[in-house]
Amino acid sequence: MSELSTREAEAEAEAGTDSAPRSAPEDTPDAAPEDAPAPTPVAEEGARTAGDREGELSGTAAGPAPAPSSGAEGDAPEDAAEPEDVPEDAPAEAESAGNDPEDAPADAVAEPAAEPAADPEDTGVHRAAVRKSLLRPLVSDLPAERPVGRTGRPAAGATPAWAASTPSTPAAPPAAPAAVPLPPAAVPGEDGKDAAGPEGTRVMPVPQLLPPGSGHTGSTPLKLLAHLTNTPPPRQTVLRSVVRRFKIWTPLVVLLAVVFVVVQSVRPIPAASLQQSGATSYAFAGAPLPASMPWPNEGQSVAEVEGIGSLGVHGAQTPVPIASLTKVMTAYVILRDHPLTGKQDGPLITVDQQAADESASADESTAHVIAGKKYTERQMLQLLLIPSGNNIARLLARWDAGTQEAFVAKMKSAAAGLGMTQTTYTGASGFEETTVSTAVDQLKLAREVMKNQAFRSVVSLAWVVVPDVGKIYNNNNDLVNPGVIGIKTGSSTPAGGALMWAANKKAGGKEQLILGVVLQQHGGTTVNDSLNAALARSQQLIESVQGGLTSATIVKKGQVVGEVSDGLGGSTPVVAAADLTAAGWGGLRSTLTLTPRPGGLPHSAKAGAVVGTLTIGSGDARTSVPAVLQSDLKSPSFTSKLTHF
Repeated sequence: MSELSTREAEAEAEAGTDSAPRSAPEDTPDAAPEDAPAPTPVAEEGARTAGDREGELSGTAAGPAPAPSSGAEGDAPEDAAEPEDVPEDAPAEAESAGNDPEDAPADAVAEPAAEPAADPEDTGVHRAAVRKSLLRPLVSDLPAERPVGRTGRPAAGATPAWAASTPSTPAAPPAAPAAVPLPPAAVPGEDGKDAAGPEGTRVMPVPQLLPPGSGHTGSTPLKLLAHLTNTPPPRQTVLRSVVRRFKIWTPLVVLLAVVFVVVQSVRPIPAASLQQSGATSYAFAGAPLPASMPWPNEGQSVAEVEGIGSLGVHGAQTPVPIASLTKVMTAYVILRDHPLTGKQDGPLITVDQQAADESASADESTAHVIAGKKYTERQMLQLLLIPSGNNIARLLARWDAGTQEAFVAKMKSAAAGLGMTQTTYTGASGFEETTVSTAVDQLKLAREVMKNQAFRSVVSLAWVVVPDVGKIYNNNNDLVNPGVIGIKTGSSTPAGGALMWAANKKAGGKEQLILGVVLQQHGGTTVNDSLNAALARSQQLIESVQGGLTSATIVKKGQVVGEVSDGLGGSTPVVAAADLTAAGWGGLRSTLTLTPRPGGLPHSAKAGAVVGTLTIGSGDARTSVPAVLQSDLKSPSFTSKLTHF
């Protein structure tokens, strides 16, 4: 047997039984000349690695690789086998032949030693050192596969394609087919060495987190963890998904629920409120009164029951002369600037010469006064309103404002304040026909001035006795009729007959004030005839209203009129503490109002506690009864706090 065959046999014996027997080339090329330059370790390693990679990926028969050249001890290739890696039973001549080319026979061909079998104790430290010392560029143009040995490493002696195509290298016979199916190709670098590409370049190792044959593919962290813990991931089902979501969201929901309960339990309780229930108005039975009233056929007329409502307006409301009705505004301004309360008479006012001289005029109504005499404010108001003295009106204007013109300015301002937009005052007495107004505007003034007790006490007098003047009769003849209480007459050729009147009628448990105005009434041939016509027609209206006023029980005692709401869904009924009776007339619809007590409502109270007032009407006609709890009012419960936001 030749020396080459002996080396191959020894290599096979050293590697053990292989699943695929190797065949050595029968013809060996001549040994390289001794003076040939020795390849550098890096180039030699790159050539070997590239050849192995080429043979492993292409699967072609590998020819003999160039023999490694040995040099100085420090120039030995870094991937040369360590002494401990050499089998103890290897022949010394094989070792010397592989390590020292000078000692080899001349006709011997350098053959790469067969790769030893994988040593289980090999930690790959040496191979790691080799990898660190070899800096090769990465390439991606490597063949798709290469032949591998039984251990999954590149087959020994595999020749790269670029080396096989060299003319000086004879083609090697094809490798014998493997007797045993080969395992999957080893991952480059798994034996501690970097796979080499053409011309000694290094390829990028493909990352694989799971070992081949583990039964798992891919590299997801979940599968890797399952492989390491030997616990396969559970199969995903709808139930598992629901359980997982339940475990994630349940603590959060519980935390939010706890926060909600705490916030709802400590938050302030909303303020209680009183809400009206049931009917909010009441309609009086019977035929509508305004339609049946004897309204004048001429001029303007209007009437109302103060605090209850209007009885109607008739005639075009265009400004017309109002004659002595002007004195009502004069008295209003005097009492506003110099008020009288109770039985006070007010300051003394001296009659000037102008007032004394005007008292003798035959063209207008006057009060006969003497210059230098002093009268109280109350007495001056009596001389102004009962005999309708024009001279007294101008005297009061001068006493209050200095001049009549200045006083007229105050009258206009007062009229604007009362909303009398269709009224113009040019004098304090009404003698000037340029003083004009409407029935509606004069009713606004009557409503306001009748609130003054001093004024009411004066205009309701049928006659009065004034010192140095004597007994004076009121020219309002209607005062002799029951229930009539004023207010002021007016007459002139431009104005005809006019009357601002007031009457009362007891209804609904109290005296109801009836107010009205008629303007531009005419009758007969004289001014006095026109005044009498105004008085007669006004009396008809007064009697119609007095007869039509009635009373009714709007709400009975104990009737539910509302409820107290605690703001959290709880409510307690509220009832009337007594019968609510109000005045009205047929066809009238009055409004019911339930208002809470002053100071706010409590959160808890006993049954019968007053929580509000039930009211109908306004002003002097206002009627009201207390509203009380039908049952105990309790504070909101803990459940109410949680279930109401």
